[in-house]
Amino acid sequence: TGVMDEIRILFAEQKEAKILGYSASRFSFNVKGGRCEKCQGDGDIKIEMHFLPDVLVQCDSCKGAKYNPQTLEIKVKGKSIADVLNMSVEEAYEFFAKFPKIAVKLKTLIDVGLGYITLGQNATTLSGGEAQRIKLAKELSKKDTGKTLYILDEPTTGLHFEDVNHLLQVLHSLVVLGNSMLVIEHNLDIIKNADYIIDMGPDGGDKGGKVIASGTPLEVA
Repeated sequence: TGVMDEIRILFAEQKEAKILGYSASRFSFNVKGGRCEKCQGDGDIKIEMHFLPDVLVQCDSCKGAKYNPQTLEIKVKGKSIADVLNMSVEEAYEFFAKFPKIAVKLKTLIDVGLGYITLGQNATTLSGGEAQRIKLAKELSKKDTGKTLYILDEPTTGLHFEDVNHLLQVLHSLVVLGNSMLVIEHNLDIIKNADYIIDMGPDGGDKGGKVIASGTPLEVA
């Protein structure tokens, strides 16, 4: 969503960072400069095990912080960049409430039901539904054209029913702007809010693939 870009810029704007000549890239764990070089910004070190899956152990140099000590000395409201990465989206939204450029991007993540993930969470640990909702949040933060077709594959996976309602509001807001939404979903709350339904079945896999019913929710019901 670009929220980390804004956060890195904020850290680089701190007085101490300016004195030391730190740029925003100093606060990225993906490039050399501010990251811990022993673990290359991962926070963990992979140990290869013969005949067994590889094991990840916390880096003994940065203690999982991902950054070198010099970078961690720069603080925003008493918090280092590592502290910020350990915050959930909701915690970060409260913390950065007075920084509009950051807060508005965090709000889009909350709106799609991702307030619980941490800012530093590894992308490989996200579920398919979570990854889709992050992409959706990114779209929400852009200037909308009203001419986009969004295709979502079970975006409600793992969501609490209240978060499903938040997601529905987001989807509706995009449709109201003139965009189209194609959603593959089993969740009845999503299905009953669709303009048109195509029910595939009768079962999954080889036993599916046939159109069982189609029409508006009222017609299908």
